[in-house]
Amino acid sequence: MPVILPVKGVSPKFGDDCYIAPNATIVGDVEAGAQCSFWFNAVVRGDVNSIRMGNKVNVQDGAVLHATFERSKVIIGNNVSIGHNALVHGCTIHDNVLIGMGSIVMDNAEIFSNTIIAAGAVVLEGTVCESGSIYAGVPAKKIKDISEELISGEINRIAENYVKYSSWFK
Repeated sequence: MPVILPVKGVSPKFGDDCYIAPNATIVGDVEAGAQCSFWFNAVVRGDVNSIRMGNKVNVQDGAVLHATFERSKVIIGNNVSIGHNALVHGCTIHDNVLIGMGSIVMDNAEIFSNTIIAAGAVVLEGTVCESGSIYAGVPAKKIKDISEELISGEINRIAENYVKYSSWFK
């Protein structure tokens, strides 16, 4: 059974058709939209501040979402994929974004729409990642503009696939 717990009287809320893996942990002030999925060993801690997620957000295996007490919240738009073992901490991620495997996005960073954060990238505190770009490296820097092919072929494809994958477990 997944661990879904209230913190200080506030329980997580989920939209329609969400999937939560049996060993995912989701606690506190977390609100997820429709068709979201929380995969094996994912941890979403809305204990020290709120976490808001739009529709079709997938939090893949081992990913961690957290914030900073009285300082930073997590805000995630629609159609966002958070890759395996990624760390998303106190930041804002707009619509149609891919956060690559093992990447780190720190407090008060802002990732604008139609953007890819490459696997292993570290987006430092306060960094603004412009729309339609790919960011990579440590610290993450813009490496190129993103093509329409990558938006549909990667960002949208992965988000749609995770809706499909979650149906296999329901």
